[in-house]
Amino acid sequence: MRLVIKYGGTSISATKDIKAIAKYLSSLSKKNQIAVVCSAMSGTTDDLIEISESIKKENKSKGEQLAAKIINRHKQLAKQTITKSDVQKKLLVKLDQDFTELLALIDGMVLLGEVTPRSMDYLISFGERLSIKLVSASLNDIGLKSIPLTGKEVGIVTDSNFGESKPLMDTTRLRTSKTIDALFSKKTIPVIGGFTGADQHGHVTTFGRGGSDYSATTIGSSIKADEIWLMSDVDGLMTADPKIVKNAKLLKEVSYVEAIEMALFGAKQIHPRTFEPLLSKKIPMKIRSSFNVKNEGTLVSATPSKAARNTVKCVSNVRNNGLIDIRGGSMVGNPGTAAKIFETLAKAGINVMMISQNPSESSITIVVKNTDLDKATSSLELELLGKIIKKLEVTTDVAIIALIGSGMRGTVGVASKVFTSIQKNKVNVSMITQGSSELNLAFVVKNSDTNTAVRALHNEFALDKIN
Repeated sequence: MRLVIKYGGTSISATKDIKAIAKYLSSLSKKNQIAVVCSAMSGTTDDLIEISESIKKENKSKGEQLAAKIINRHKQLAKQTITKSDVQKKLLVKLDQDFTELLALIDGMVLLGEVTPRSMDYLISFGERLSIKLVSASLNDIGLKSIPLTGKEVGIVTDSNFGESKPLMDTTRLRTSKTIDALFSKKTIPVIGGFTGADQHGHVTTFGRGGSDYSATTIGSSIKADEIWLMSDVDGLMTADPKIVKNAKLLKEVSYVEAIEMALFGAKQIHPRTFEPLLSKKIPMKIRSSFNVKNEGTLVSATPSKAARNTVKCVSNVRNNGLIDIRGGSMVGNPGTAAKIFETLAKAGINVMMISQNPSESSITIVVKNTDLDKATSSLELELLGKIIKKLEVTTDVAIIALIGSGMRGTVGVASKVFTSIQKNKVNVSMITQGSSELNLAFVVKNSDTNTAVRALHNEFALDKIN
């Protein structure tokens, strides 16, 4: 099979784990063609973001200290992981070159006295640049042929929207498949840096946090992979957060659309745009644990088996949001009111997570992240208060609870079951939405009621007996 296997940062942060991965990839490569995608090692991207903060404060020495910390950590791992002296020597030389380049970049950014989105992308791409060299060298160390490639080197071409770029799929497909096919013909395993590409001018771009999954599916789609595996520190997608529900179960199979909903509603292990490149090609994806390879994880496919279609799949939760109730008599029957509200929020760069409007049109309720709440209310007040809005009411610290599963479609009584079980547990609901696809039913409760609500629904729908 042609496989694209992506490793998250927690999977490649210790010597024993890197060695175990190299051994596992070695056995897989005997019968399959594999391309590996890696995130930055745990904590590295955060350190790089901290470097940018110290540059903004004109604290060059702090930035240089953090850069030294990052490189020393990778060098230490290199010395502990790579046993062949020639392989280790080569790797240490490459890491030193990266360190020199990183210091030069910090110098340049301090001289300019600014951190632009473009220089920020260049800076945070170093995490993946370092991790792929380490993983590729560990494959060389056990006698396999492997080379590290950045997103730019493998051929991922994106737009110039730094920080949140999107691949230009046709160009990317041509370049990536050419690069990887040539390596496969030489029995060489490419280890590719996730999360990054380059625009048409060759400037490094990133896909946003969690974007390594997106890199993996973009590459998988480009080389017509048979399967894509996302390997992390979790066994797969669960019926609920196991920290809240002790008897949460692993989901064996879900559809793309269900997985997209789960990604949007708090399944941290997936970037919401991950599925875009797969939809047309219908490539199956597995979400698996790199520490427990005997477990097959969750299969995500276009057409799940019949048994996997007839259930509510999971109860997700997203905490720490704010609810804004927007009211005004002049909103009634006034075309374009909602457009003005959302245009104002879009201009302020605010992502609206949930919307509800009552039929009389006299109020619209929206949910945004707590961190966006101040910005959202001040921009609405400045632009629209006293014109089409008479009053804004804000509730902080609320959680979205979402029940997800295509089995809800056409099933009578799901909503009544949901709200009866919530009411029994004395949880107050502030807002409800259900899309016409009936794929998810979401409602808002206080942060403090999250665990009670999640457990009540998990029990009500007997999700511990799923599969």
